Amino acid sequence: MEMIAKQVSVFLENKAGRLKEVTSILSAGQINISAFTVADSSEFGVLRLMVSEPEKALELLKKNLFSARLTDVVLIKSPNIPGSLDYLLEVLHEEDVFIEYMYAFSVGSKKAVIVIRPAETEKCIGVLNRYRIELISKEHMYEL
Repeated sequence: MEMIAKQVSVFLENKAGRLKEVTSILSAGQINISAFTVADSSEFGVLRLMVSEPEKALELLKKNLFSARLTDVVLIKSPNIPGSLDYLLEVLHEEDVFIEYMYAFSVGSKKAVIVIRPAETEKCIGVLNRYRIELISKEHMYEL
């Protein structure tokens, strides 16, 4: 099973309606958004999306003149309890795994999914496997 998932990153001008244009394109293409985050500066923003069909989403967005790309990320299933994120970050810190960015979402009250963009994806996966931290394969990410 492939443990690297594809995230869609979209660069947006900071102007009214741009985010809505993206969601309209994806909706029309029957693409489900499972998670997203927006980081912004004064001139532009970066929309990061976990979607049901990343390649199709990329194609549709580029066809509609959006600057977009696919990025490799790692998905971690974590208990949704105090200390879980701290433990994960301690493991990654101790093993010198640099995280470029991350975001998370909870699935009910029992579990959470953490999306991380490590500088070295294969090293990160190896560390997580050694510590028996549960990864989510790209094939199973929509079954949560």
